[in-house]
Amino acid sequence: MVSTPASPRPALLLLAYLAFVSLGLPDGLLGVGWPSMRADFDVPTEAVGLMLTAGTTGYLTASVLAGFSLARLGVGRLLAGSTLLASLALTGYASSPGLAVTTGCALLLGLGSGAIDSGLNAYAANAFGPRHMNWMHAFFGLGVAIGPLIMTAVLSAGLSWRWGYGTVAAAQLTLGTAFALTVRAWADRSAPAPSAAGPAPLPTTDPVRVRDTLRLPAVWLGSLAFAVYVAIEIAAGLWAFLLLTEGRGLAAGVAGVCVSGYWGSLFLGRVVQGFVAERLGTGRVLRASLLGMVAGAVLIALPAPAWVAVAGLLVLGFAAAPVFPLLTLGTAERVGAAHADRTIGVQIAAAGLGGALVPSGIGALVAYTSVEALGPALVVLAAALTTLHAVASRRP
Repeated sequence: MVSTPASPRPALLLLAYLAFVSLGLPDGLLGVGWPSMRADFDVPTEAVGLMLTAGTTGYLTASVLAGFSLARLGVGRLLAGSTLLASLALTGYASSPGLAVTTGCALLLGLGSGAIDSGLNAYAANAFGPRHMNWMHAFFGLGVAIGPLIMTAVLSAGLSWRWGYGTVAAAQLTLGTAFALTVRAWADRSAPAPSAAGPAPLPTTDPVRVRDTLRLPAVWLGSLAFAVYVAIEIAAGLWAFLLLTEGRGLAAGVAGVCVSGYWGSLFLGRVVQGFVAERLGTGRVLRASLLGMVAGAVLIALPAPAWVAVAGLLVLGFAAAPVFPLLTLGTAERVGAAHADRTIGVQIAAAGLGGALVPSGIGALVAYTSVEALGPALVVLAAALTTLHAVASRRP
């Protein structure tokens, strides 16, 4: 008999969803707010790479250390402390006098976000089951979709971009307080007792050596695919506002709504992809999604009216939505079950690096050429991702 998780408490489930919304909000704020931030700080466009790199460094560090923190603090205290740290970092954004301070706050925000992400994933894997786990991740896309709307509303009202970050900081403070008040409830479910009817423990004899895992070409091809995918997702959301306003002539308010639509299409895709993949198979859905990403990138790259680029963003977002979870699910098939856990760790690290380095590189390309360089860059990346997946999926 295979045991299944009991139904999660509604209050904890709601907090988990809200926490993943809060993880996405800062990403959505930055894309719309950066042109104003850049002007206030008097820095070049590509300086956003400093913030992205600092945030990624904090995120990866917190993700690695989360296991030790969970053992010492418990998931409730970890979530409460990490959310309050994120609120402090966002308050620093809102009051920052310059790029140096904002970059330091980005590091703190990465530390808080990485711990929230790892802590909730560890908890949900034992307590929520696959349906709620999938929907929890979909709410990240909802948060990223709401972020541009908040910043667009702030700027359209004639307020400083700082009000956008201040608003989200207040929301994070409220969420952190809720986590603090429910510490005992999280502890009741974070370490369920093993069931006698549950699966037997995995054998510990003849362990697979680390170097054997790292020698597999599929490990590195798959990790590169993760890096390219996250680079596409973040770069499209980060630079689309600039493309639509400076390149295609849309008003700032309309462009902000369109960027929100891109992130909203990611959210919608993640909600429905589980049902579609169950009926058609993960391999078929993944291949179709990768081709859809290429099509969306081509629409963005075409020298056409603004609505064509907006349509490309929506196609790209919806097609990209299931790629990350389905690539993760296929890891064991690509490298073998014995190597899967280590490979997933390498892939997540590669995804973080790709999400920081490549979008900042595209920013430099845009600064030294034209904002129209975004579309061709996305086409190249989407084609590379499709090729990497095809090569990595070949059985040795």
